Amino acid sequence: MRLINRLRDKEEAALKELMIEYGDYLLRTAYLFVKDRQVAEEAVQDTFVIAYEKIDQLQDPTKLKSWLVSIVYNNCRSHFRKSKFNNVAYFFEQIKQIKSTQLSEYPEESLLQNAQNQQLTAAIGKLGIKYREVIVLYYFNELKIAQIAELIQTKENTIKARLKRGRALLKEILLKEEFWDDGREKAIKETNGS
Repeated sequence: MRLINRLRDKEEAALKELMIEYGDYLLRTAYLFVKDRQVAEEAVQDTFVIAYEKIDQLQDPTKLKSWLVSIVYNNCRSHFRKSKFNNVAYFFEQIKQIKSTQLSEYPEESLLQNAQNQQLTAAIGKLGIKYREVIVLYYFNELKIAQIAELIQTKENTIKARLKRGRALLKEILLKEEFWDDGREKAIKETNGS
């Protein structure tokens, strides 16, 4: 609440705090949508500018995080409308920014986990935007179906259907391309020095 009041008073220090607190979270969200780090960074920067200028439009201070997600989401959608940007490859180095994982005691398990995260991210990238957005918002941003429906301005049943179809498509992609097996084999070969 105090941060929001300071933002309403147009304190620049409050904006910096907002950026520190939510910057990485919003960047992961934007990156999962647009699959391009530079575009994601621009979307997040625009989000903070909009939030700073329009903080008075935030009616419920407890919903600051979801309000910021809705702004970054709209910025990403705007990018898609402008450029029809859909097929950019993911890079392994950027996977860590998408979903942080617990490190295991055993290096082999960590390698397997990293390989699986990379493959899952690549599979999500192959989904159409309407399935990718609900998967990202539900699983990575942990929004509820009602929140996603409000954000996307769609009925809850539509969100449920897209989640179900998105999961089915992910499963097809992973099984068809044998992502999980290839990742394990690759990680084991790297571990053994083959």
